[in-house]
Amino acid sequence: MKKILVVATGGTIASTPHQEGLAPGMTIDQLARYFEHSQDVSVDFHVLMNKDSTNMQPEDWLKMARVIDKSQSQYDSFIITHGTDTMAYTAAALSYLLNGLNKTIVITGSQVPVSFKRTDARKNIKDALTFAQRADLPGVFIVFDGKAILGTRAIKLRTKSYDAFESVNYPYIADIADKHVRIHFRMEAEKTAVPKHIGICPDVFLLRAFPGLSPAFFAFLQNHVKGLIIESFGNGGLPFENRDLVTGVEKLVRQGIPVIITTQCLEEGQNMELYEVGKRVADAGGITAGDMNTEAIVAKLMWVLAQTSDPATVKKMIQTPIAHDLDYI
Repeated sequence: MKKILVVATGGTIASTPHQEGLAPGMTIDQLARYFEHSQDVSVDFHVLMNKDSTNMQPEDWLKMARVIDKSQSQYDSFIITHGTDTMAYTAAALSYLLNGLNKTIVITGSQVPVSFKRTDARKNIKDALTFAQRADLPGVFIVFDGKAILGTRAIKLRTKSYDAFESVNYPYIADIADKHVRIHFRMEAEKTAVPKHIGICPDVFLLRAFPGLSPAFFAFLQNHVKGLIIESFGNGGLPFENRDLVTGVEKLVRQGIPVIITTQCLEEGQNMELYEVGKRVADAGGITAGDMNTEAIVAKLMWVLAQTSDPATVKKMIQTPIAHDLDYI
């Protein structure tokens, strides 16, 4: 008999109307009634927190990781009920924090509370149970709208539609329907073994480049962050004329602050060697993130910085594929 632990964290799925709007408010007994399952599976429930996921913090990722790590010998699979707004960040973070754990970890939620008459929550719960019971795939996955997405490759693309999440730069793992799992893609074992580390350093900053961004901002950052992620233009370019951002990157790197360069484009990653505006950033010490998505980069940099502040080691770890977050540099 498969044993599954459901870890409840709040979110829309468990929300009820309040004076100020929808907010998590269901008890675990109320939520558990919607987890209908067959007799050949055992489902236990644990209330970890009751948060709108907008309020989710890196310290909460650690709480989830520790509960699962502590319970791994007692359960075959895990389901986390979670709000959708920061679900992709949590999925990526748990992929690193629980790297190497040979269990299926499913994160699901909904766009509409489970208690409403018209809701996607009941289908997502049923699909999450099916995937947790039958997929037999180790790793962290978001199960939503009948699809399973690898935890390091998911983004939330829509605020209202039931198909809220997309898999970026990676195949969908499976379809789930009528209590059946159809696997489309099985991940190969990664060649590099990375030791498990349950730790987070949240002192990072995410900066989206835009025309007119002042280089003076970099002087402020050097005294306030331990790592910077820049969503650059196109293939990794930043301006070096007039408002020179490349020199700002170089100054931070000289201070020992790693600067990770990603792209504002959702698909196909980046190639910083293609154009002068990108090559100058690379020459200044910017670390390319290849085809990783921003949610994964944020979580990975926090996880890496909890282990080391050595710039060379940070670069190596960021550019090492972990939980299939990266296909090329």
